[in-house]
Amino acid sequence: MKKNLITTAALLLLTAVLPSEAGAQQMNSPSGELSLNVGCAGGTVTYELTYKGLPVIIPSRLGLVSDEADLTGGFSVVAVSRDTVDRSWSPVWGEYAEVRDHFHEMALTLEQEETGRVVTVRFRLFDDGLGFRYEVPEQEHLNYLTLRGERTEFNLSGDHLAYCIPGDYDSNEFAYSTARISGLEDEIERRLALKTYETKAEGGLSVQTPLMLRSDDGLYINIHEAALVHYAAMLLDVDDVNFRLKAHLVPDKNGVRGYLQAPFNSPWRTVIVSDDARDILASQLIYNLNEPCAIEDPSWVKPQKFVGVWWEMFTGAGATWAYSDYWKARPGVTDYSALKPNGRHAANTENVKRYIDFAAEHGIDAVLVEGWNEGWEDWASYRKDRHFLFTKPYPDFDIDAVSAYAAEKGVNMIMHHETASNAADYERQLEDAFQYMVDHGYHSVKTGYVGYIIPRSEYHSSQWMNDHYIHVARTAAEYEIMVDSHEAVRPTGLMRTWPNWVAQESARGGEFESMGGNDPDHTCILPFTRLKGGPMDYTPGLFQTKLDYYEGGSKPGEQAGTTLARQLALYVTMPSPLQMACDLPENYERFMDAFQFIKDVALNWENSWYLEAEPGDYITVARKARDAQEWFVGAVTDENAREAVIPLSFLPEGQKYEATVYADGEDADWKDNPQSYRIYTKKVKPSATLRIPLAPGGGAAVVIRPVEK
Repeated sequence: MKKNLITTAALLLLTAVLPSEAGAQQMNSPSGELSLNVGCAGGTVTYELTYKGLPVIIPSRLGLVSDEADLTGGFSVVAVSRDTVDRSWSPVWGEYAEVRDHFHEMALTLEQEETGRVVTVRFRLFDDGLGFRYEVPEQEHLNYLTLRGERTEFNLSGDHLAYCIPGDYDSNEFAYSTARISGLEDEIERRLALKTYETKAEGGLSVQTPLMLRSDDGLYINIHEAALVHYAAMLLDVDDVNFRLKAHLVPDKNGVRGYLQAPFNSPWRTVIVSDDARDILASQLIYNLNEPCAIEDPSWVKPQKFVGVWWEMFTGAGATWAYSDYWKARPGVTDYSALKPNGRHAANTENVKRYIDFAAEHGIDAVLVEGWNEGWEDWASYRKDRHFLFTKPYPDFDIDAVSAYAAEKGVNMIMHHETASNAADYERQLEDAFQYMVDHGYHSVKTGYVGYIIPRSEYHSSQWMNDHYIHVARTAAEYEIMVDSHEAVRPTGLMRTWPNWVAQESARGGEFESMGGNDPDHTCILPFTRLKGGPMDYTPGLFQTKLDYYEGGSKPGEQAGTTLARQLALYVTMPSPLQMACDLPENYERFMDAFQFIKDVALNWENSWYLEAEPGDYITVARKARDAQEWFVGAVTDENAREAVIPLSFLPEGQKYEATVYADGEDADWKDNPQSYRIYTKKVKPSATLRIPLAPGGGAAVVIRPVEK
């Protein structure tokens, strides 16, 4: 249910300003702590932003550049409208059962005196930050735009500390760099040893958004975008001498940043700011700038936990996605039943039933199966026009038998659609693929886009592909299918509009624990960066962190940068309506007391309280489950041991509670002793404070329930 309040004062502000009155414009946030100034001196539009009197963005230019029109200068302000909106909305899932959407708005209508072309720049100022976008209306003097870029700048007041990944058109799966802006280039080059570029952004130094910054005067600043629709994703070019940032739109391979026709709106450019790092994590600004839910009745969208045929292909023990070793096999042409099985294919009927049995026994909602369909023998070739068939299972995967077995056990199935980045062929097969899913009782799909994009003119984050991801989510909604997209453009809050788009990967996820590892600070950075746009399918729950455990394995030196207890905490510190328990069933069976937390932890939240936070160092958060009297706490730290301090004032008064604590053992260490943990219970009350030691690379998870009277 939506609530909407537009004040009488705001209605009085909905007035056009005559050109003679339209000089510099000023607007404050509802609390008055943020102040925006917009000017149009010399025909160029600029803006600046302050927080409690401190500079956030110093004067920065705005504008669009296209083949048909230069919309960067020669403007005068012909009208200004203002508004105040205070409303709330209820997410289908998320960190809060109700989100307040409270902002002051100012829209400047600009006209080029020589051409008569008109552009509106709309600003919304919230208590936690700023959103602004370009709006080009239908008009006589402008129709098509072949977009070449934006002038949009985010000029900074100093040499801030930055948490970021390098600019790349095809991948977000980099290890984070933490450095002053002046030292970013060297630090990024050093971190590329863990994963190099797939398609380095053209030009000089650039980074991807969300970009997290910390200033010397105590401000935390997050720069990103919201509602990325029919537009290219935004990177940021970095001037590391003058500390200036400029929008860098991902082109197609023809160098075009977008094919547009008036009327159109750009995505919102967002700046979240506070002097308290916890406020960055709590901000819902990006969701607020997205359109409301487009699904008339989304009641079929259900958060779920899952296990799956997946991690065994990463351990180095020999399991594979492919049914045979015949690399010339062609989906829809080759008779796979005539091929010799390689004996290592994990997605076979009996193995999948084993996962279904485990899920049923332990109350896990669903099972993912990767490698079930024709095409994995030679799926990465950029020379092919068909990589997979999404209606053709391998000979050893009896989809009818598996579907019936899962239904009998009360377990949902998640289908995997790896496309090898052949988005063109995926769209050709999409309707048939989704109908095949529904016919076999599947209502969730994990999509994948590994490799270089087909159509061959596109990148993963160019305009055509961004439209493709939305097309998949929209079409899936028509079939009541939930989508978990991997290797897609990083999210921008579109899950509000399409809540069946329950998660994305779009960052360096848990799979990299088997490919060089993730440093302990990685999951202390992701909630400040990647997760600001939407939830991540990070795949937590890894209990066997050293891969030399697997006899005869090919990855003897690989180790995850985490303790076992930290893996439990991630279910709370990295919230998502779709959470995997990624490890093998036999590994969980060795630690069933710890696995109990994964079984118990909620996925949908009524409220959240960020208790401690510093980007790259630590996060402690408490959440109340939606529709249950249960509270969960997660705490993680970087490579440094620390004590998590957890005041329990978020608990309602008048009730006694019991806390079950899953903590690092006294001798735990992510590298030397990651499986040392302890579990204990204690009676607590709202006035109490829990103090839990966290090991290097460690964490803690807590579940709190009322004590029965």
